[in-house]
Amino acid sequence: MRTEINKIKILGFIGCLFAGMLLKAQDRKAPSYPLITHNTYFSIWSNTDKLNESPTTHWTGAEQSLLGLINVDGNVFRFMGMESPNYITILPASDEGAYQVQYTETKPQGNWNSPEYAASDWKTGSAPIGDDIKNVKTIWRSNEIWVRRSFRVSNMAAINKLFLKINHDDNIQVFLNGKKVYVKEGWTSDFQYIVLNDKNVLKDGDNTIAIHLMNTAGGRHLDFGLVDRQKDKAGKVQVARQKNVDVNATQTIYDFSCGKIDLKLTFTSPLLMNDLQLFARPVSYITCRVKANDGKTHQVKVSLSASSNIAVYNPTQEVTTQKYATSKLSILKTGTIEQPVLQKAGDDMRIDWGYFYVAAPKTSNAIQFVTPGKDAASAFIKGNYQSTAKQGKMLALNTIIPFGAVGKAPAEKFLELGYDEIYSVQYFNNNLRPWWNASAKATIEGELTDAALQYKNVMGKCDDLNKSIYADALKSGGVEYAHLCMLSYRQSIAAHTLVKSPQGDLLWLSKENNSGGFINTVDVTYPSAPLYLIYNPVLLQGMLNGIFYFSESGKYPHPWAAHDLGTYPLANGQTYGEPMPIEESGNMIILTAAIAKAQGNANYAKLHWKTLSTWVDYLAKEGLDPKMQLCTDDFAGHLARNANLSVKAIVSIACYAQMAETLGYTEIAGKYRAIAVNMVPKWMEMADGGDHYALTFDDKSTWSQKYNLVWDKVLNLNLFPQKVYDTEVKYYLTKQNKYGIPLDSRKSYTKNDWILWTATFAPTQNEFQALIHPVYKHAIETQSRVPLNDFYDSNTGIRDNFKARSVVGGFYMKMLADKLKMTKK
Repeated sequence: MRTEINKIKILGFIGCLFAGMLLKAQDRKAPSYPLITHNTYFSIWSNTDKLNESPTTHWTGAEQSLLGLINVDGNVFRFMGMESPNYITILPASDEGAYQVQYTETKPQGNWNSPEYAASDWKTGSAPIGDDIKNVKTIWRSNEIWVRRSFRVSNMAAINKLFLKINHDDNIQVFLNGKKVYVKEGWTSDFQYIVLNDKNVLKDGDNTIAIHLMNTAGGRHLDFGLVDRQKDKAGKVQVARQKNVDVNATQTIYDFSCGKIDLKLTFTSPLLMNDLQLFARPVSYITCRVKANDGKTHQVKVSLSASSNIAVYNPTQEVTTQKYATSKLSILKTGTIEQPVLQKAGDDMRIDWGYFYVAAPKTSNAIQFVTPGKDAASAFIKGNYQSTAKQGKMLALNTIIPFGAVGKAPAEKFLELGYDEIYSVQYFNNNLRPWWNASAKATIEGELTDAALQYKNVMGKCDDLNKSIYADALKSGGVEYAHLCMLSYRQSIAAHTLVKSPQGDLLWLSKENNSGGFINTVDVTYPSAPLYLIYNPVLLQGMLNGIFYFSESGKYPHPWAAHDLGTYPLANGQTYGEPMPIEESGNMIILTAAIAKAQGNANYAKLHWKTLSTWVDYLAKEGLDPKMQLCTDDFAGHLARNANLSVKAIVSIACYAQMAETLGYTEIAGKYRAIAVNMVPKWMEMADGGDHYALTFDDKSTWSQKYNLVWDKVLNLNLFPQKVYDTEVKYYLTKQNKYGIPLDSRKSYTKNDWILWTATFAPTQNEFQALIHPVYKHAIETQSRVPLNDFYDSNTGIRDNFKARSVVGGFYMKMLADKLKMTKK
């Protein structure tokens, strides 16, 4: 029983910290802001608090530029993105010219980065260097490599601003003429341009770049050069003043002051789960709403430019463009010349097949044209609205929206961005079209037209959904919790794709973003499930269908569930190297039971009863005291006798019994219910550490979050006594760091999805608030400016790994618990 002192401490903790955070929350609403969010390929974000402080990017970090300019009475303001810089090559990287380097994989002696160093025993190879055979010319597979490149420069005085152009994987040190000019831990997704403030480190005559590169995980890659950034020739562009930004479930909304005009810019991805036709339509809206802020009338026009890089894997790929019209729309289209449909699989990927579209209703009188990316801004400023490019690299699809005379009455127009993947995934060697075109009879022009005609209706539906989700989240968990739910909605959805299997089953397939790139990973489905259980359990079925098929077709012959179906977008069978028998079998059984609870029947479970029975028998035999095997939280190494994994097995067996009872299998229900119930006191005895329950049964000094317990409460299984929850939550509150409870006693890292599950079984609302506050604090303070990252250091808030993952759908666990509680009543 808790004392009043404990309650006061908790309330005080919340009160003083929350008050101090409000000012910061007004400046930052998210670590990264969702703009276009449909699937893992069509996913564009802004990574700064002001939309016009940085270029927009794909979730991987690769630049996918959206540039927004507004002309008010001849004065031009930039409100979105950054103008593409104009670079002149000094030393070509491989995208512009072949070159060779000297290299060694043995640590060199002496001053190896000096221009005078004699690398006589080093090897010679062509760039790029790396381990991807398809994309490099010199293979490198060791942990370290040292590289030198000598070259000559003339006319140094003509250089305006010197930049290192580099693409590397992983940790790197770069020296120019012996001086260290660049150091970075981590990798890049494509070429990055690093300003070298002292251009005089370069000299007329002979020069040397020396590089040390270390591989710590994943791939290996190196490609580099030098460029000169030219002075901006576009003309004077002012920066619009951003007054506010709001993020809700389906929209991100910016407010700007552009001189004497106010601009409201709204990005809408209409992801309504109760309408799969709309949900699957790969079309987002960008809405511009303008009005005068001085009571007078002003001439206004807006330019929105989208980069052809949205349709490439690498900016070095050539694209072709097309301008055309339908009866209702003006359209620009782009895609790679190569069109390698489903030819690439992996984590750090952008799509380079299919076509990207920018469409405007003819009623908007928009003007569309294509230019090189670097010329987009100057074309708008100078009024040169003619296409100057049709094929090439890094082109801009430009749309000018004229508003004419604008006064105090708001004027509104919109633009559509769409993507036709042609084929989305390969499923057991069958290429599957996206859901919206599963019949192969639909067209992207039809989808764009429907989106335009339904604009007002769709915006109304989005507004209703935004308000409904926020109200429910606010009721369940308060202001901070509601904000976290807003941040996670589109992110979770955009890490999936929706297709129909050859067997006719709906497939809602996730990509394990920034974490291996696997497709349909079960222990990624598991944390993300609450969002889909609330808004459309059929989508959760679509996350389980492929795993069931894998086992039931005989393609996966083990008595436990698979980890994944392949590497995205190729779902041809598990590619992860190690099984997770208790983890994945438990996940599948629990989620099937959750679907039954959400739908009010166990019909889906009945379809797969034989498979579920095989898995539950494995758990009944091996689950109480797990042997050494992998689980989803083994970031610090594998564990035997994992108490939280044991909880999962116990809960899973009870879930199976609950489904059996619903199906009328009374004898089976009684048998497995008894197995689960009898395991609980044994678990409590083995895990008992006095004031907490241990991480492993053989070391009572350890501890961990027992987030798997949440299903005991949410599904009303009534397995574990309240003492377990009281003990654990009280202990967790003594272990919190600045940005949350660590995952366990081994390290300071944490997982925010699991924290929100743990908080859901907190005995009081005050304790719930105390547990989630650091997670909210992390979202608005972290230095890691990426789409919400779920795995980070609980002291520093810096991500250990992961970004843009679907698992943040797990933030909705408290809402799911409250919904099922209301259904029960």
